[in-house]
Amino acid sequence: MSNVLTHLYCTAFLGVRVVASGSLQHVVTAVKDALDDRDLTQLLLFDDSTGKQVDVDFRGKTDDVLERLEEQYGDIPGTEVKHQPARRVGRPKLGVVSGEVTLLPRQWEWLKSQPGGASVTLRKLIDEARRAGEEQSNVRGSQEAAHNFMTAMAGNFHQYEEALRALYAGDLDRFNHFIEDWAPDIRNHVKRLAAYAFPEESL
Repeated sequence: MSNVLTHLYCTAFLGVRVVASGSLQHVVTAVKDALDDRDLTQLLLFDDSTGKQVDVDFRGKTDDVLERLEEQYGDIPGTEVKHQPARRVGRPKLGVVSGEVTLLPRQWEWLKSQPGGASVTLRKLIDEARRAGEEQSNVRGSQEAAHNFMTAMAGNFHQYEEALRALYAGDLDRFNHFIEDWAPDIRNHVKRLAAYAFPEESL
């Protein structure tokens, strides 16, 4: 079975109701067993990581559908097993790479005055910057996923535009207020996708 069918997680909606959620393979199998052909033509699947719709051709038997998806998506890249290099006897290397850093004299003085010296301080600053960048990336990804799903499934809902503005403003209270009256499955899925859009809050 293709990796993408077990590693791509999605949620299937029939109207405003969730009918299955999980890996693409699980969702396809579940809806093929539970729904008739008429319902399947109206079914919408969404990628849980991006909020975008996943196109699935449900014609034929379950195996036929899965086979077409394998051909459509192929394997997820980068999942092959890498052989570990043989361990060498002796003291392990720490992975430290030396290089040149050009700073002004006052910047060097500040670095030298920090606990642990210049190298330790630079490493801490870099790690903090990386963490901040990763958090910002998570926020943007969560905002985009929620936006994509909301546009597809809630674009005509009451206070949709207000909810979007609150989402991008990072205002959790207003966001929850604007989506409170939405269909329960839609509202809950939006909250799930927006889970990292409010880094200082909790949905």
